[in-house]
Amino acid sequence: MQIQDLPYPDPGVPDTRSGPRFLLWLGRNQLGGQGKALLWGLLHFASVSTLPFCVGFAVQAVVERSGARLGLAGGLIVLCGAAIALGDSMLHRAAVTNWITAAARVQQLLARRTALLGSALTRRVAAGEVVAVSTGDVEKIGWFVEGLSRFTAAAVTIVLVCAALVVYQPALGVVVAVGMPVLALSVLPLLPRATRRADFQREKAGHATELASDTVAGLRVLRGIGGEELFLDRYRRASQEVRHAAVRSARMWSLISAVQVLLPGLLLIAVVWHGVNLARQGRITVGEMVTVYSAVMILTYPLRLFTEIAMAYSFSQPSARRAARVLSLERATDGEGTREAVVPAGDLYDPATGLLAPEGRLTAVVCGDPDAGGELAERLGGHPADSSELPSVLVGGVPLDELPLASARSAVLVQDKDPVLLSGTLRELLDVPASGDVSPEAALSAAQCGDVLDALAQGALDADDPMDVRITERGRSLSGGQRQRLALARSLVTAPGVLVLDEPTSAVDSHTEARIADGLRALRQGRTTVVLTSSPLLLDRADRVVLVHGGEVAAVGVHRDLLHTDARYRAVVTRETDDEAAAHELGRLKELEALEELEELDELNELEELEEIEETA
Repeated sequence: MQIQDLPYPDPGVPDTRSGPRFLLWLGRNQLGGQGKALLWGLLHFASVSTLPFCVGFAVQAVVERSGARLGLAGGLIVLCGAAIALGDSMLHRAAVTNWITAAARVQQLLARRTALLGSALTRRVAAGEVVAVSTGDVEKIGWFVEGLSRFTAAAVTIVLVCAALVVYQPALGVVVAVGMPVLALSVLPLLPRATRRADFQREKAGHATELASDTVAGLRVLRGIGGEELFLDRYRRASQEVRHAAVRSARMWSLISAVQVLLPGLLLIAVVWHGVNLARQGRITVGEMVTVYSAVMILTYPLRLFTEIAMAYSFSQPSARRAARVLSLERATDGEGTREAVVPAGDLYDPATGLLAPEGRLTAVVCGDPDAGGELAERLGGHPADSSELPSVLVGGVPLDELPLASARSAVLVQDKDPVLLSGTLRELLDVPASGDVSPEAALSAAQCGDVLDALAQGALDADDPMDVRITERGRSLSGGQRQRLALARSLVTAPGVLVLDEPTSAVDSHTEARIADGLRALRQGRTTVVLTSSPLLLDRADRVVLVHGGEVAAVGVHRDLLHTDARYRAVVTRETDDEAAAHELGRLKELEALEELEELDELNELEELEEIEETA
């Protein structure tokens, strides 16, 4: 896989049982790229390691005053230089390709998992952790994948050079062959502590990221209630904890780097001291001593990759563990379905609560608990809780759980309380999969977005058409009510068979809400619409109002009748306090008593009239 071929047609099914298993799976899927990087790495490191032999050969030619051998040595050095340049360039190219393609594979897997889980993802994993996995963790995983082939090439080169030195000059080669494994393994005792400190740092960094994400998401609200400084202080403290943890981790890695500098220096001293003694005794030539010394100097270059791969693995293992955790999350249903890919039509029915939304009608649902309302909206859209064992929602008698995920989402569209607006132009925002029955203009009009269009047109000097004005990330340049109306327009454009809206007008004023209610009813005429709300303006325009209490349907009717006949409904809709509810109930009882007294009086009057008639007769 090359960078130009991205994205992957199919990123595969990852092994998410653990972080190391996920890294192993990722490596197996990169075998082609790893093989190329290994071959170029071997060419590069072998050429670098051949230089000492060429230098030693040249020194010995000078000592023996052989011009032919000196010319041959010069040619070999030039050839090694060309091979080093070619190998290094192609190794870098192959390694970076491995890094980017591995990161792209992980990001595709995360994107698919996010699309599959939908809103259930953020209920099971913190938003900050998802951000950390899809950015920093993906980069660290790619770093390990990229460094693995370079490390393998370096390790093979060191083994070959040590073997060659033993054959070339056994007296000094044995010293190098024994010393190199010691250098390579010297940092192993320090790695567990360095890994623990690095894990602690990433844990603190993840907490700070979550805190920052939550603070930015709720900044407008925090400013409104004066809590901005409180959360900023919390973030400052979390940031300082990250800094202290990073310093402690850096100290450990600096100690490892110091060891990697100190021990090769000691090996060089030992080789020079032993080589000088051997040269004085006439057992080796000057050229041989220079060759071995240069080889040890050169080997410190690939030896540094042992430290790098240790750091890369230390950083990538917890990152892979977090990525595997997110990728292992499953829906309550597998998303494949057991039925053919058809979009059903008909009544929407939830067997768990007994809620029925007749086809083609506007049904309003009142829940006393906002969280219960959100869960009900997700169930109606085929996104039940993970631990839910409740029966599936039916559309036209077809269980949504038995449909393929794409068909279920085409049948029922759910807009939650906090819809997200992606950055881009308004035209791109409304460019969503739709039936084509509703135009963007009609949807914007029904959602009462006229003032939003005017504000966008006034705020953009480079766009004549408001539809071409860019909206910032998550629509932060808009007010809460403007974001909510644009999100409603986007949902209306799709024109699904069943549309479920969870508190679609909670951030707008009553006058706008009334107009939205009329526009929604008119635009969705003949289509099934379910609105979870406690707004009297929306409830009064609904064909059918359902009260869900305690997880089941408690009352069904129209708004005006339920206000007078159901105290629980009235308490939710009118926000009655307990005292007000008691007073209202007492007043109603008094009215009933008064009616009973009138009825008794009427009966008494009728009896008196009968008696008078009898006496007269």
